[in-house]
Amino acid sequence: MAKMSEVPLIVGRVIGDVLDSFSASMKMSVTYGNKQVYNGHEFYPTAVAAKPRVEIEGADMRNFYTLLMTDPDVPGPSDPYLREHLHWLVTDIPGTTDATFGKEVVTYEIPKPSIGIHRFVFVLLKQKGRQTVKNLPTSRDHFNTRRFAADNDLGLPVAAVFFNAQRETAARRR
Repeated sequence: MAKMSEVPLIVGRVIGDVLDSFSASMKMSVTYGNKQVYNGHEFYPTAVAAKPRVEIEGADMRNFYTLLMTDPDVPGPSDPYLREHLHWLVTDIPGTTDATFGKEVVTYEIPKPSIGIHRFVFVLLKQKGRQTVKNLPTSRDHFNTRRFAADNDLGLPVAAVFFNAQRETAARRR
């Protein structure tokens, strides 16, 4: 039986397309400016142009975490043959802090969906120790969250959240 916190991830096909089923054991808050990211909410690309603040709550400072952000809908949701596109990767984030305390391995890339509604997924993984993430991606395209977690002995996610975004047309910007 899925926990209530997992239902939006299942409905949004994040569990399935990006992640295996997991139980969230941490609280992660992602905010762009003053807007918090909730599963399935829509943001305009202009609202997510700047790197978000990502806080990890309920953790121990002796634990370290890896944060990643991917788009599983590239180039478009009906034929995502570049799945997943890696937008951001930060390792060695101490528990109870935020992503700015970690090591930014892949710089934040602004979401720019061109066709259809894209999902942008933030995943938090617990590391076995500091500086244990060694198998780093060589490209942003064809990134695979599951494979990355397995290659770095990270296990299942401890938290995840996603938002939707689509291309802004001139009419929608008014």
